[in-house]
Amino acid sequence: MTTPLHIGFIPLVDASALIIAVDKGFAAAEGLDVTLTREVSWSNVRDKLNIGHFDAAHLLAPVAIASSLGLGHVKLPIVAPFNLGLNGNAITISPALHAAIMGEIDGDPRNPLVTAQALSRVVAARRKAGAEPLTFGMTFPFSTHNYQLRFWMAAGGVDPDEDVHLVVLPPPYMVDSLANGHVDAFCVGAPWNSVAVDLGIGHILHFVSDILVRAAEKVLAVRQSWSDKNPEVLAALIRAASRAAQFIEQPDNRTEAAHILAKPEYIGVDAEVILRTLDGRLKISPDGKIRESSRYLLVGREGAARPDPAQAAWLYAQMVRWGQTAMRPDALKTAMGVFRPDLYDAALGHSLGQPGKSGNGADAVGAFAGPAFTPDDIAGHLAAFEIGRWKP
Repeated sequence: MTTPLHIGFIPLVDASALIIAVDKGFAAAEGLDVTLTREVSWSNVRDKLNIGHFDAAHLLAPVAIASSLGLGHVKLPIVAPFNLGLNGNAITISPALHAAIMGEIDGDPRNPLVTAQALSRVVAARRKAGAEPLTFGMTFPFSTHNYQLRFWMAAGGVDPDEDVHLVVLPPPYMVDSLANGHVDAFCVGAPWNSVAVDLGIGHILHFVSDILVRAAEKVLAVRQSWSDKNPEVLAALIRAASRAAQFIEQPDNRTEAAHILAKPEYIGVDAEVILRTLDGRLKISPDGKIRESSRYLLVGREGAARPDPAQAAWLYAQMVRWGQTAMRPDALKTAMGVFRPDLYDAALGHSLGQPGKSGNGADAVGAFAGPAFTPDDIAGHLAAFEIGRWKP
């Protein structure tokens, strides 16, 4: 007897563990009959998960937290027992903005602090000339993309609420928006940065792993009520996703995985672009320049799949910093409780203290600027930043 499940996803490479779990039969081997539904926007995924059209979803980690806190929408507790991806985003800019930033560079352009300071000088020059503010696309207000852009800009002296425009765009629409001149830049997950570069309309300025060493990006999300009623089904889904992540992380399997993910019903772009993503070897400019990073996207290796509540705390801290919510100890506890390493461990038979798990929370993110992060003193951490909407 099999258990039917409906799972929603957005066409991004960090949905790969779910897609491969279904396509390679790992889910079926766990007694699950999974129907995957491709969606365009994160609000669609969130809403269909919330009302029960989806049993589980590929979801932005901050959306799971925001739903549990009742921010921006109805309050509905969400459980995230499996990380589908750490990192994987990049900041892609138009050729014109690339030329402007490079013209203001004073230092190593691979250093995000250097580029953020250059961006500040570009912004100042545009203001003096009476030009419209630059427009940056991101995928959702409660998204790592939003927080990563803001963290980077603010480090260089750019106020993301005053000096530029930040607009929400569904991931598959980012490239067309850049091509049409509706945005000057965007932050999005793979493969859409690479698609823009391949079309000659964008330069990848930074991998998000330049800005944050380990950024919780997408999670396997379920309603807490569903989790409570279906613990064995959820454990089976975690095991299937874990097997898929392990499959993807084997270099010998990546070509096959890329061809599966490239199917029109999944991501629908050229398999070679997806393979570059999985290998962390990306073309970053239209002239063909290649950059490699072992941290570009972590699907399962280095303990990436195990949820770390300290990562949830960092995301909550960004919500506070940028005025999306107030600082409250009970809300922090709720946010951290969304990430459920206990469910992950139980499903995979891990015991407490087993090697290979994620860190203990001390600077779990590893940001390029600002003090080390600890959930124990979010107020002190935020007080160190000059730009933000929260004040002590």
